[in-house]
Amino acid sequence: MNRRDFNQLLSMGTAGILMPSLPAFSRSVTPEQLLEPGLDVAIKKRLADAALNTAKSKGATYADVRIGRYLNQFVLTRENKVQGIVNSESFGVGVRVIVDGCWGFASVGDARDESVVAKATETAIKIAKANARLLTEPVQLAPQKGFGEVSWKAPIKRNAFEVPIKEKVELLLSCNAAAMQNGANFVNNVLFQVNEQKYFASTDGTYSDQDIHRIGPSFTVTAVDPQNGRFATRNSLSAPMGMGYDYLQTNPADKLTGVTTRYNKGYDMLEDITAAAKQAKEKLSAKSVEAGKYDLVLDPSHTWLTIHESVGHPLELDRVLGYEANYAGTSFATLDKWQTKNFNYGSPVVNFFADKTQQGSLGLVGWDDEGVKTKRWDLVKDGILVNYQAIRDQVHIIGENESQGCCYADNWSSVQFQRMANVSLAPGKTPLSVDQMIKDVKKGIYIIGDGSFSIDQQRYNFQFGGQLFYEIKDGQIAGMLKDVAYQANTREFWNSCVAVCDEKDYRLGGAFNDGKGQPPQSSAVSHGSSTARFNGVNVINTARKI
Repeated sequence: MNRRDFNQLLSMGTAGILMPSLPAFSRSVTPEQLLEPGLDVAIKKRLADAALNTAKSKGATYADVRIGRYLNQFVLTRENKVQGIVNSESFGVGVRVIVDGCWGFASVGDARDESVVAKATETAIKIAKANARLLTEPVQLAPQKGFGEVSWKAPIKRNAFEVPIKEKVELLLSCNAAAMQNGANFVNNVLFQVNEQKYFASTDGTYSDQDIHRIGPSFTVTAVDPQNGRFATRNSLSAPMGMGYDYLQTNPADKLTGVTTRYNKGYDMLEDITAAAKQAKEKLSAKSVEAGKYDLVLDPSHTWLTIHESVGHPLELDRVLGYEANYAGTSFATLDKWQTKNFNYGSPVVNFFADKTQQGSLGLVGWDDEGVKTKRWDLVKDGILVNYQAIRDQVHIIGENESQGCCYADNWSSVQFQRMANVSLAPGKTPLSVDQMIKDVKKGIYIIGDGSFSIDQQRYNFQFGGQLFYEIKDGQIAGMLKDVAYQANTREFWNSCVAVCDEKDYRLGGAFNDGKGQPPQSSAVSHGSSTARFNGVNVINTARKI
């Protein structure tokens, strides 16, 4: 079947259309072609059409197919040694169908020709029919227009996979040497790179070809007190980004407070690790915090994790509905709270938005994994809960008729489902620098970097630590603290937010390993914010015995 005939059939409507019988399969793809960089789009389309045609001929009312090639690389060093260089590569096809109102999914790794993909599709059909026997309510799929043949490529300047290993090793070892020269006793360093080459096609008429890149430099520096054997660590303040190797090539060196360097568009690992070695030594003699109420000034390198756990997860609609409870539970932010239209998630200065189009973010893509064009939408507006994160078979529950484009699968062999978008705290509208914010704090703590945390099964009661803690007295940084963690519940905490710095301070944090589902899947997600102030938060001393 050619493309024009396929579109004509789609224009007649998808329900009840009988596709013509599949032609005989005659062309195959060699293993070399499957793993070839930039697999020919015509080959991908041929494989995809085999799945779509088979699905329709077997009675599916909807089908989509994902053809994926996934590349990962780790470069690991310790002090003056290379610990390992790990490369992985995977290629395969996943097919999802709706038959008799129910989902079915199957995948295959040895997708050398159309017959193999068609067979996998037939398996998905059988699974859907078997699932339908237990169906209580048919899938309600939000309408989605077809985009035709489209492509998207991450806006990178330098492909990390094309950079010689020697160059990467030299960078990591030079950073380690700088840390050791500045007081570190031990240092571990890793550079993680990801390339997802994803081709999607559906019976809606979308054929999207995407090339996605992510990079994550990180380290841990340890300083030891030779007198008592105690040690202190400081992890990197870098954010994993949806960028290429160019992330490591720029250095804005935008020092806003004199406490630490801010990294906005680029990351200077050498500068960060040098500061980390000195700060790890300083932590050994830092004053242990006195428990009590403090005003907290939270750097974006810290706030991203609090946003992730107390906003990103509880506003995933499947958790709200109780459909998903793996990896730390469901959600306190139930539909009845949203339906009141006046549920105070935070103070009036708190505005959270979800955005899969944010430049540099880990979740940046053109189309999600069910062919929906990505976008930005509000979750909390002026402190009020206004929306959730939902996909095509969920949005009808919240009265919407269009998916928000946050469907994702971590591999061709995994079924796509609702995942967290990039969820961020919007910067303040009034000009406000970090220095100005600190000057207004009488008794407070400035927290930089993420640390240990815990949160309950409803994403409500929590505790967060960090990397660096500085005491604020009468508007001045008074020295380093240690043993700091703060406790609150989600509403109490975000309602204590009284100020957010403006967009000049806005930065992204994030993680590669957001876990969800059963079997578990991992996704990469970013969370942005400017430095924010929270008044009267309970701080505990983590070293004191109760």
